[in-house]
Amino acid sequence: MNATIFNNGPKTQTKNKIHPQKFALWIACASIVMMFVGFTSAFVVRRAAGNWLEFDLPNLFFWNAGLIVATSLVLHFSKVAFRNGDFTKYKSLLVAGSLMGVAFVVLQYEAWMVMTNNGIYMTGNPAGSFVYVISGVHAAHVLGGLVALTAALVHAFSLKNFVTPQRIHRLDLTVTYWHFVGVLWLYLIFFLVLNS
Repeated sequence: MNATIFNNGPKTQTKNKIHPQKFALWIACASIVMMFVGFTSAFVVRRAAGNWLEFDLPNLFFWNAGLIVATSLVLHFSKVAFRNGDFTKYKSLLVAGSLMGVAFVVLQYEAWMVMTNNGIYMTGNPAGSFVYVISGVHAAHVLGGLVALTAALVHAFSLKNFVTPQRIHRLDLTVTYWHFVGVLWLYLIFFLVLNS
């Protein structure tokens, strides 16, 4: 299927500058990284202080690592399909990626239930508290990604099947953010395993 690309606006020569919205996204991602570096640093400092009860992470955390990587791949190929004008593939992969994102949050909740059933609560054991906070704040950022995916779905199914630079840009921002939360989750899992 051939893509029809519309470019609205005057044709002007542009330099290789980052789009202000993409720049804002990268600034937001850097801020989020700094917050999680703070969490993980506090984890290490608090662990050294004692009164720390080690426990095995729920296996669902590791399943979620695979799921979030798979979701990133699905969303990447959705973006590629959109750029190529394959709207059926683009929409179906976008729906699949969104459902996988919802599944990630559901599995996070199930992992917390496993921890609770194993006697690891939000209070009492500092190690458990840190795992709940770190995974919970990450899940909140995933929910933000799901809001962006919902907006992408609305655009996919309500707008005509045209490829425009603006739509490519919007989809690119959404997929970039999703890749970011995926890499962040992999870092957090690696950190928690390394420090367990």
